[in-house]
Amino acid sequence: MEIALRTALIAWLRADPVLAGQLNAVAEEAPSRTALPWLAIAASASADWSAKDREGREIRVALELHCRGDRPDAAASLVGAIEARIAALPQIQPAFRIITTRFLRARAEQRGANTRAVLIEYRFRVLSD
Repeated sequence: MEIALRTALIAWLRADPVLAGQLNAVAEEAPSRTALPWLAIAASASADWSAKDREGREIRVALELHCRGDRPDAAASLVGAIEARIAALPQIQPAFRIITTRFLRARAEQRGANTRAVLIEYRFRVLSD
């Protein structure tokens, strides 16, 4: 279910017209030759969250946004758009149902050459259909 959720999440983020107009890529992993800004899955992990009659997983996904900007709020509107899109991810998916989506934490880091990285982590609890 972890791979299916990752696939659904990337497709959902790519399909957003607001994000498509602001990001050069939304990828499964860090793109090798893409201009900033871009968004990718940095890591994911899952644990058992099954019920008596259905298989389930608790899946944690960390997304990393890479952009330019030397001000602390440089990526604030873009991060807000990403969070809003994730909150709107449909619960019913082809192979599973999302029971809960919860924001866990974010971390912003100023890097060299006027670049910034923002890590956004979520927890999804899903059950198979």
